[in-house]
Amino acid sequence: MTESSPAAFKATQPSATQLLANLDSAAGVVLHKAATLSDDDLRSASALPSWTRGHVVAHLCGVANALARQCEYAVRGEKIDFYDGGYEGRTQAIEVAAGHGAAEHLRDLTGALDRVLTDMRGLADDGWQLPISYRDGVIYDGGLALWRELVIHLSDLELGRGPETWPADFCRHLFDFLQARVPAGLLLKFQPLGLPSFTLGNGGAGARTVYVSGILTDMAAWIAGRTPSLDSLRAEAAADAVDLPELLPWPAAVAPK
Repeated sequence: MTESSPAAFKATQPSATQLLANLDSAAGVVLHKAATLSDDDLRSASALPSWTRGHVVAHLCGVANALARQCEYAVRGEKIDFYDGGYEGRTQAIEVAAGHGAAEHLRDLTGALDRVLTDMRGLADDGWQLPISYRDGVIYDGGLALWRELVIHLSDLELGRGPETWPADFCRHLFDFLQARVPAGLLLKFQPLGLPSFTLGNGGAGARTVYVSGILTDMAAWIAGRTPSLDSLRAEAAADAVDLPELLPWPAAVAPK
């Protein structure tokens, strides 16, 4: 049977008010968990290759400050690079801060999240549509990025908040944002347990179709490049069991030099 090209999956995006509530909630959980980390905990490995928990916390701090800077320049009608010093500056800042002690990490992360959330709370309704340099988007896009960073990297810290805790609306947002990871010529037909099916991919003549069944949070974890925590995913193509297909890299916001 020839597959027709499906319409792109499109999640219903949260309103600015709901997004801010999501950010407040996610930031609260991240700070609560970060407050439990000792110096030794921060030197321990995270779920990310070659990164300790200290690297993850330093990265979250850097992202929060970068997005605050985007907001602060945008309300003045200006744009600025996402990271001071570009990708190299980002990497250097993470390496420098990764070895900090627990008290310093918590102080810096608390300050960075308070800064960006205060900036976003102060926006007028139309302020969320002010242009920023991040992905050539608007502040609202930056808010979605912060939501992704907080929820996903909290799971990377491996502190009992894995992908199985991701809310359904967050999972749907990830499928929308990460459609770019599906290679050309591949259709992914997701069949989440107890929920409506959906398709990602461009299709076209000769497209390969792979059916992926399982629990929604495991699907979201896989498309986000994380290990599905409930081990529920099963893939099938042409009525045969197959391995999950390889996906393209995460769509980077800042290209390395």
